[in-house]
Amino acid sequence: MNNITLRTTSTALQLHCSTCGKTHTIHEVQSVSTCCESALLVDYDLDLSIDKSELSNLANGMWRYESLLPVFEYANRVSMGEGMTPLISLRHTFRRFGFENVYLKDESGNPTGSFKARGISVAVSKALELGVETVVIPTAGNAGGALSAYGKRAGLNVIVVMPRLTPEPFKEEVISYGAELILVDGLINACGKMAQKIEEVKNAFNMSTLMEPYRIEGKKTMGLEIVEQLKWEVPDVIIYPTGGGTGIIGIWKALQEMEILGWIDSKRPRMIAVQSENCQPVVDALANKTINPDLYKPSVANGLVVPNPVGLTMITNIINVSGGKAISVKEEDIMLGIDDLANSEGILPSPEGGAVWAAFMKMLEARELHFKERIVLMNTASGYKYSGQ
Repeated sequence: MNNITLRTTSTALQLHCSTCGKTHTIHEVQSVSTCCESALLVDYDLDLSIDKSELSNLANGMWRYESLLPVFEYANRVSMGEGMTPLISLRHTFRRFGFENVYLKDESGNPTGSFKARGISVAVSKALELGVETVVIPTAGNAGGALSAYGKRAGLNVIVVMPRLTPEPFKEEVISYGAELILVDGLINACGKMAQKIEEVKNAFNMSTLMEPYRIEGKKTMGLEIVEQLKWEVPDVIIYPTGGGTGIIGIWKALQEMEILGWIDSKRPRMIAVQSENCQPVVDALANKTINPDLYKPSVANGLVVPNPVGLTMITNIINVSGGKAISVKEEDIMLGIDDLANSEGILPSPEGGAVWAAFMKMLEARELHFKERIVLMNTASGYKYSGQ
């Protein structure tokens, strides 16, 4: 009996350089573009008639959007049920402040407890499809845990490079999945340099943020879900905790693709990037300040500590085009944000989610939000993952 290869409905065509637009093949292992050494983005055949009404007949989860994801064969899909996380209406926030439409997109229920599962699921699936055997990632915590789980499920060799100061639960998570853990003195930029060395020595596929084209495709499903969950209405504001910025870039990409498909109109939300005052390169870049990564410090929200994000120009462009802003919050306000959100809405966010809540409070105080606006706050991980800190 002949083996039958089952294909997905992916409409992926090629990759293009985010700087100059030069195309690259999607059928070979790719890192950054060979022309400009910039991030590569996936192009899809958006001229095909993809009817959003058909989505209601598909299984729950982010792979319902398989036509807008880059994996061609079902056999290569490495999934544990990630995606379609709840968009929770914050009713007590309405009672406190009079805001009618404030929602929390809660990513805590993803496998391995964070939004990283989305990007890693797609990236690992594509790596498997392209014949990759060994993968390496620099991480502040959650991405390392996600790659350890998904990589092992795919049968790949996994190497995780993590700052030595990372809270112990994240180290233990990597070790429990049987991945190789390498600890480095310094922040994630130091881990990135180590990952590049490992890439060269061990011929490993580097899954660092925007150093490969596919994590962003998983992250963009957050944008697809938010709009679908709002009955195909685009929110007015999205407040997002920003370290490497893949989430902001991915959500924006999703909105662009949905408009071309005719699923939404040209409306865009104001994109608000939230950072810690300890590490705020996006805030500094938008203020035209010189960025010195060596001056940034660790934060309780370790996912926000990316001193020199690869996608900085892309992030700032999106914020400017959307009419948004970058806002930084104090460390003590992050902790207060965790407690306030838990006490007011019964949701225990990660420190990154606490930072978003603190930024939301800061914007309310400054009267930068209108009570009629539809506002989406992002909690990117489970607060329980941090309980051992």
